[in-house]
Amino acid sequence: MNVTKQQILNWLQAVAKTIAENKDYLTELDAAIGDADHGINLERGFQKIVPQLSKLATKDIGTILKTVSMTLISSIGGASGPLYGTFFLRASTKVMGKEELTPTELADLLQAGVAGVIQRGKANLGDKTMLDALSPAATVLTELVAEGNTIVDALKQAVEAAETGMKQTIPLVAKKGRASYLGERSAGHQDPGATSSFLILRALLESL
Repeated sequence: MNVTKQQILNWLQAVAKTIAENKDYLTELDAAIGDADHGINLERGFQKIVPQLSKLATKDIGTILKTVSMTLISSIGGASGPLYGTFFLRASTKVMGKEELTPTELADLLQAGVAGVIQRGKANLGDKTMLDALSPAATVLTELVAEGNTIVDALKQAVEAAETGMKQTIPLVAKKGRASYLGERSAGHQDPGATSSFLILRALLESL
């Protein structure tokens, strides 16, 4: 089964909805170790994408994701705008001109996005960032798709890996971002970026 352009549009709609529903939760997580604006900022960015989706329906998947990137970068403050913007921008370069995606192309899209986040944020796995959810998910998806699993089965396990990675940020000491200023006091709190990344990936699974 390939992933259709309509499913990608449905995913972006679902992301806006799930971020809105979890805005207060994400902001609460961020209040413990950051600027208390993660949920507010992300909701603002993704709500700006929703009105554009109907116009984007005639565009290819790469152009859709590039538009998402530009919207997020221009409308979200703090670190999450540039990081998520880079994620979608790098992802878009892998799928320019595509009207649908094979399972391998979806995995490549995710890997490209993760590579962009690593380069932009200069973070590694275990630094208590969004990468702790995104990176394991991309790895699992790539491996399972290569083994011939269906995209839905592979993505289910990728989302589970993201959830595990998100929960594993709780005991970690932050090495990047505002949370790193707290040093040891950042331990004991779940990372808001890893949480929003998990929610975005779960929305993708639900859209398929």
